Amino acid sequence: MINVLIGFFTATLITSLFTNRLFRLYLWYGINSLILGLIGIVMGKIYNLTELVIMGIVTIVVKFLIIPLVLKKITFRFKISRDITPIIKIQYLTILVPVVLVFTYYLITPVLKTFSTHPNFVAISISSLFLSLLLIMEHKRMIAKIVGFLFMENALFLLGIVSTNGMPMLIELGIFFDLMMFILIINLLFKYQGE
Repeated sequence: MINVLIGFFTATLITSLFTNRLFRLYLWYGINSLILGLIGIVMGKIYNLTELVIMGIVTIVVKFLIIPLVLKKITFRFKISRDITPIIKIQYLTILVPVVLVFTYYLITPVLKTFSTHPNFVAISISSLFLSLLLIMEHKRMIAKIVGFLFMENALFLLGIVSTNGMPMLIELGIFFDLMMFILIINLLFKYQGE
């Protein structure tokens, strides 16, 4: 079950790299967050960690339901253009994504044996971080960069879950990071209304 969910987590992130419409990017972020919440719930039940199950439910409510809706309302309110054509061409992205995945796996291979969980989960989590960074770099529009940061926060959350079998302090920091991102989104959109 965890294998399937982590595979879908990475697939939604890769799909978002090829998205050229803003609302589709919100949709993929929401699905990515839903899968992250389900991973938290499943891992919490496997390791009998109630706080991880609660955090999975909170993640689904906040990141799958609330954040995409708020982003859509902000997009309508400030009349932000929904076209977010990536700077990097699709043919280059098709080469870059597998390179990032393979590079990350070989980069993390020397330390994989130190983790108690399945080592491939950690490698996938770190490659998700790099893919999120690629998503941030490939867009000029500020709103797409913000969604890239939110994807990066999801990847960090996944890394914390799979590398330590649940880490409540990291989860609390994740909530704090989400609140900071909300403040950043509002501030940037007030400054760049004409974007």
